Amino acid sequence: MLKFFYTFLLMLGTTYGPVARAESVLFLNPGKVDEAFWISYSQFMQAAATDLGIDLRILYSRRMPELTLAQARLALQGPDRPDYLVFVNEQYIAPQVLRLAQSSGVKLFMVNASLTANQMSLLGERPDRLGSLVPNDEEGGYLMLKELIRQHPPVAPGQVIELLAFSGLKITPSAQLREQGMMRALAEHPEVRLRQLVYSGWTRDRAYEQAKLLLRRYPKVSLVWSANDEMAFGAMQAYSETGGVPGKDALFSAVNTSTAALKAKVDGRLSVLLGGNFTLGGWALVELHDLDRGVDISQYGGRDRQIPLLQLIDKSTARRMLAMGDSPDYGVDFRRLSAKGRPTSYRYPFSLQTLMR
Repeated sequence: MLKFFYTFLLMLGTTYGPVARAESVLFLNPGKVDEAFWISYSQFMQAAATDLGIDLRILYSRRMPELTLAQARLALQGPDRPDYLVFVNEQYIAPQVLRLAQSSGVKLFMVNASLTANQMSLLGERPDRLGSLVPNDEEGGYLMLKELIRQHPPVAPGQVIELLAFSGLKITPSAQLREQGMMRALAEHPEVRLRQLVYSGWTRDRAYEQAKLLLRRYPKVSLVWSANDEMAFGAMQAYSETGGVPGKDALFSAVNTSTAALKAKVDGRLSVLLGGNFTLGGWALVELHDLDRGVDISQYGGRDRQIPLLQLIDKSTARRMLAMGDSPDYGVDFRRLSAKGRPTSYRYPFSLQTLMR
């Protein structure tokens, strides 16, 4: 039975790279196998793994935390253990993963969402937890609304700009942080009135159904903030069905640099686009490769770091990213990013600009 279950879990994932490599890494991808963001995330990780000589394996859990934990249990307590386990504190599952990892010999690294302050105080430091890399989600949510408001035509004194907001899963750290950033920007602009914030679970269909109702309820909405691209497209579809023109009659924003989102930015349907966080897993592999070679990454910016990956994407950058296509190596020499042998003043150049060179 266990063998069957193990085979089933492997079928939900994707195995990359030759078997005989220097260090082995398993990434528990919390997304779905057809989710554009998490596909691009895995592709960038594979580009890094190929360049660095890492044996990388990726399993998708289809946004089911119970499946992530089952995959972690097999990886940490089964016979075929990786050297490193990379995972996301999605829906706050990190404490369970850390408990499973005790005495396993597997070293842990977190991406996208690390331990919360409460979790850290309860769990304390552990030698098998090597570190974490997370993006600037709160700042991203803030920048997105600030730019939407900047692009909106000014209103007369006493008039308001009406806003709708579509967030992800309520118990997902990235959704919460982006929402907090949006609220920080909102507090700076009393002329903007948030009519409603809804949770669309990161999905286009859910956002579409919600937007159909909300746009009937609030027909004067002219700003739409969305925590990812799929929800933005759902809201845009509903808005178009009312006879409105996205980018003209109402301004829409999104996070993620999927091909569809980049094209929507270029053609003006998306007024504001943020992206760059799909690179996080690849940058994490650079740090893991250094750790495996004896580098003390705490001397090069810290073992737990937030990096400003989310940035505003203008039309020029969107065109350049579209022109890059599906280049297998993204034009990045990951080995040259290593801190090994560098002075402690060196900082890893983890940013979207590294891809643009």
